[in-house]
Amino acid sequence: MKNKLIVSLAPHLHNPNNTTAKMMFNVVIALMPALIVSSMIYGWRVLFVSLFSVACCLLFEWFIKKYMLGGKPTLCDGSAVVTGLLLAFNLPLNIPLWMVAVGALVAIGVAKMTFGGLGKNPFNPALVGRVFLLVAFPVAMTTFPEVTGAVAGGTTDALSGATPLAMMKMAAKGDVPMTEVLSRLEMQSLFMGIKSGSMGEISAIALLLGFAWLLYKRVIKWHIPVVVLGTMFVIGGVAHLLAPESFIQPLYHILTGGAILGAVYMATDYVTSPMTVKGSVIYAIGIGAITMAIRMKGAYPEGMSFAILIMNSFVPLIDKYILPKRFGAVKEAKK
Repeated sequence: MKNKLIVSLAPHLHNPNNTTAKMMFNVVIALMPALIVSSMIYGWRVLFVSLFSVACCLLFEWFIKKYMLGGKPTLCDGSAVVTGLLLAFNLPLNIPLWMVAVGALVAIGVAKMTFGGLGKNPFNPALVGRVFLLVAFPVAMTTFPEVTGAVAGGTTDALSGATPLAMMKMAAKGDVPMTEVLSRLEMQSLFMGIKSGSMGEISAIALLLGFAWLLYKRVIKWHIPVVVLGTMFVIGGVAHLLAPESFIQPLYHILTGGAILGAVYMATDYVTSPMTVKGSVIYAIGIGAITMAIRMKGAYPEGMSFAILIMNSFVPLIDKYILPKRFGAVKEAKK
């Protein structure tokens, strides 16, 4: 056959003007509000850790591509920058820098370049790096500085503080009454970002501003983030109705932890998410359900990272059985 239809690796671009580099650049722009708010609350170290993470990812990708894989350099596509930022956003502020470097090496060297680079990795690289660090160094990855000041003050306590998800987990186990948890969690503070946690999950409103930017630039579609958060809200609402003394109102689940960060910026990764809308909905429901199962009954307070990686493994199966409508196919009329 002279003419062959060759399908390239994801991401598949429908607009020649919207290159991979431009999409990655828009993701970086979308992450800027959260980075700024986090820097205002936690201080200059947020910028330092984020830049260090990005630098490590760029260095490891350059080295592996040049000396191990060969071929054209891939740093200009911007994917390593996004991986570095997302990895930093999933880390506590006071994590040692050498652990950040280890996480970057696992994210780029193991989760991405081992499979051949962008478009070939089955799992989200930043989440693989984050989960590796969580399993290898659980104390460092679950010790967060306690926020004690307002956004304008930008002050934090050097002592570690319980995250909102940790307090919710204690209430679910019956260790503390729900009334005490609610007294310590103000909805306005959660929305604005006055809470302990990883650097990138600090402000819901900043993450939602980035979400709006990605929708405006048509970098992502709304289906996966909305369905993930909607599934979490429904499951959390049912649990709260059945046992209000153990399970908090569902909106708290959306505003705490890595719910918005994971649903908007990592579950929507072109390479590791389904190609069809129906497949994306199934994928997103699975992420939301697994996240809530881990949050309410699992050993870890947070389950978003595990949920996305688990559903990443189902994406090839989803794409195989949830096929798009054939282009140009005409449905035969019933007689």
